[in-house]
Amino acid sequence: MFIFAAMTDNITRPEENVQLKKIIAHAKEYGFVYPSSEIYDGLQAVYDYGPYGVELKNNIKDLWWQSMTQLHQNIVGLDAAIFMHPLTWKASGHIDSFSDPMIDNKDSKKRYRADVLIEEKAAVYEQQGDLDKSKNLLKEMGQLLEKENLKGVNELIIRENIVCPVSGTANWTDVRQFNLMFSTQIGSVSEETNTIYLRPETAQGIFVNFLNVQKTARLKIPFGIAQIGKAFRNEIVARQFIFRMREFEQMEMQFFIRPGEEIKWYEHWKAKRLRWHKAMGIPEHKLRFHDHDKLAHYANAAVDIEFDFPFGFKEVEGIHSRTDFDLGNHQELSRKKLQYYDNDINESYVPYVVETSAGADRLFLMILANAYREEEVGEGENRKIRAFLKIHPALTPIKAAIFPLVKKDGLPEVAKKIFDDLKPDFNLIYEDSQSIGKRYTRQDLIGTPYCVAIDHQTLADQSVTIRDRDTMDQVRVNIGELRNEIEKRVSIRNILKELID
Repeated sequence: MFIFAAMTDNITRPEENVQLKKIIAHAKEYGFVYPSSEIYDGLQAVYDYGPYGVELKNNIKDLWWQSMTQLHQNIVGLDAAIFMHPLTWKASGHIDSFSDPMIDNKDSKKRYRADVLIEEKAAVYEQQGDLDKSKNLLKEMGQLLEKENLKGVNELIIRENIVCPVSGTANWTDVRQFNLMFSTQIGSVSEETNTIYLRPETAQGIFVNFLNVQKTARLKIPFGIAQIGKAFRNEIVARQFIFRMREFEQMEMQFFIRPGEEIKWYEHWKAKRLRWHKAMGIPEHKLRFHDHDKLAHYANAAVDIEFDFPFGFKEVEGIHSRTDFDLGNHQELSRKKLQYYDNDINESYVPYVVETSAGADRLFLMILANAYREEEVGEGENRKIRAFLKIHPALTPIKAAIFPLVKKDGLPEVAKKIFDDLKPDFNLIYEDSQSIGKRYTRQDLIGTPYCVAIDHQTLADQSVTIRDRDTMDQVRVNIGELRNEIEKRVSIRNILKELID
């Protein structure tokens, strides 16, 4: 059975505010994100990235990749297959314990994650200023889930008088677990098919290749393996736009270390990853750490980096101390030795792991939510609201737009020559239709940081104007200096240099 939902269905939930609605509408109108299969009324919790969305997402991934592999001599990359041997997921614990606590409202017939309902109630307490009540509620939920006490979770929902957002009633079913993995079959003849799974995370592809990578890249512990790839989870409650989807992209790095050193490296990567988010232009007050009350089955320490979305602080990245759970289980189930011989201490051991795991789609939404601006400009009758996207110049889909002031007097020819000269270096747009004011507005709305205008003075002295998206200030530079001027403003090196220790 298919679950259909147009994009508008995702912006009418009571808990999602006006700001999120504006961001979703802007994302579609200006080519960032479309609902998948929209001509067939969409597929719930599945989205397509448009012309500017794919560029922004690729830039985020490029920054992550370079900051992980290029800035660290002891971190290398991997691209593992989506399909893996089904025993992989037995060893990882996904077959037995990868599930969410679900609850249905009998009146609305809507299904919810029980833990999300409780988290939203805790968020209400936090907004009311009762931080202790919020913290205690989350702690109690974490303890119940850790003990797999679903009856207790049910009683907690009733005690807190949590109602269905649609029906407004507390007429709930019992809480029960729902496995999140998508399954399919492999084989050319139906009788010979075997059940396999779409991977719910990218990490296991790293673990099963641990020794291959270590030996071929000649790595010594501590070292890391980084990967960007698709993952799939059968989320029953998928909402808040691209924050929670069934098909999404992860950027994960598994850092292999000596047993006993995990907390030191856990704290190290906590600090480095928070610094990375701030280097992208995310204000410090919109980021926070949230320690896990309920640890995953593989972890002995876990924290989320959360961003203040329009719907509250939510996770964009997790840092986990995974101990030797994964490699130890794969070694036991595969009966293949997955140990590292440490020459420095003359000892073999199964390495411990500290993981950093970020969602590319959630980071995309974070960048978009942080960037969306509405500012009042002008005075009197000329006063109006100006909307634009204040994205870090190194991440923007388009780095600069080239505009001839008018479509005559030789200006288009000069503008096209400039465009052709610069396009091998930057992702550019050339536009010569409509007034230049409307062209500026268009570029503001897709986040283009700089617009280059070619006017009649250009013909006289070979100078052009560069208009800044954020301040709307304009400066004149010589055409010969244009490449360097743009490069120093939009280069990804501006972010990478902030991340060098």
